[in-house]
Amino acid sequence: MRRTSTHRTSAYRALVAASALGLALASAPAVAHTQPGTGAHGTNAPVKVTVTVQGPDGLLYKGRVKTRGHEVTTASGGTHRCDGTNGGAHPSAVPTPTAALDDAARKAHFTWDGTWYPSFEDYFVESVKNVSGGGVAYWNISVNGTSTPVGGCQFKLNAGDQVAFTWTAL
Repeated sequence: MRRTSTHRTSAYRALVAASALGLALASAPAVAHTQPGTGAHGTNAPVKVTVTVQGPDGLLYKGRVKTRGHEVTTASGGTHRCDGTNGGAHPSAVPTPTAALDDAARKAHFTWDGTWYPSFEDYFVESVKNVSGGGVAYWNISVNGTSTPVGGCQFKLNAGDQVAFTWTAL
């Protein structure tokens, strides 16, 4: 008889504990889940920007693209993330100029290439539409008319930004 009483007491305690846990979970605040790469507050939400590529002989490309930070693959640099988290620039993924160039290239079917520098966690753009600096120039990245103070995988873009890759003589 004692065994049955102990068994009932244990079962009762387990039932009470399970009910308490269920009530605690039911009354807990809901937690929003984000998709991988979107950041805690959706900071990597796609934005529309204008991308301009200006070569030594004139305009190579101009168009609006929808972009967000993402992995980028180049022939010389391989595949690496290009989402603003590079070099600890931002705590979560954001749209970036180099990701925007990559999206523009896909949209308009042109090529670009860049070397990946692990110490900077960023690409150095070497050529766009088969136009390279060739040791006498480089591709300058600017947003809204101002050169970026960091690499193209580290700078955060906002909707409506004007992104320019400009062939610049040394």
